[in-house]
Amino acid sequence: MSNPLLVVSVTALGVGGATAVGAVLGFLLKRIPHRYNDAILGFSAGVMLAASVFGLIIPALNSGGKYGVVTVSLGIIAGALLLSYLDKVMPHLHHLIGVEGVSEEDHAEGTERLNKMLLFVLAIAIHNFPEGLAAGVSFGTGDIGNALLVAGGIALQNIPEGMVIISPLVISGASRGRALAIALGTGLVEVVGTFFGYFAVSISGAILPFALAFAGGTMLYVISDEMIPETHSHGFEKGATFSIIAGFIVIMIMDRLMS
Repeated sequence: MSNPLLVVSVTALGVGGATAVGAVLGFLLKRIPHRYNDAILGFSAGVMLAASVFGLIIPALNSGGKYGVVTVSLGIIAGALLLSYLDKVMPHLHHLIGVEGVSEEDHAEGTERLNKMLLFVLAIAIHNFPEGLAAGVSFGTGDIGNALLVAGGIALQNIPEGMVIISPLVISGASRGRALAIALGTGLVEVVGTFFGYFAVSISGAILPFALAFAGGTMLYVISDEMIPETHSHGFEKGATFSIIAGFIVIMIMDRLMS
């Protein structure tokens, strides 16, 4: 596929579609024991950590010129601050996705139940957009292999995310079909984010170093603030830690093989 836009389009669908794949697996596997969920999410965190470093931050430094370190530092901070602000107006995802033991009794009837479900969907969507943005911005380097590395890391993270969002939706009263449609909708947000990031850096290459670093900062924030605390809160920290390391090593090796 020599057409860059075609590659971006396929990548966007892959990143967003990974959430749908996870949602289907969530239906099939029902509730996943914390031991395995933490290991899967830990591996995904390691993958995203390596992808953000090798696919976004290092390329940002390489393209930043004389003041690249300053530009990249500001970009990372800006990305992290944006998500920090969003977290102040939206609850943390791990309080919403049901992995802390959601039961029927935890949900009120009627309007309150619907509001919780809508809040949940909005929180997922807000956190998914920067991930799609990171995938799209990474194509600005012109290194397709590097961009696919970032997109692949995000897609791998989206599978366990899709798996764990199904249960609370069903418990909140959504039908299985509606829950799946909502999961697809959260994936669609990443598709939009991917195209937004791609066209933003295509219009102005001057913003590429900052945009790459900004995307890297959002990913680092999600990893540190959402994923790692979740993997280390159920008594299976050691397994989750080694899963993070394993995920990082896998992407590091892929980066070397693709370079």
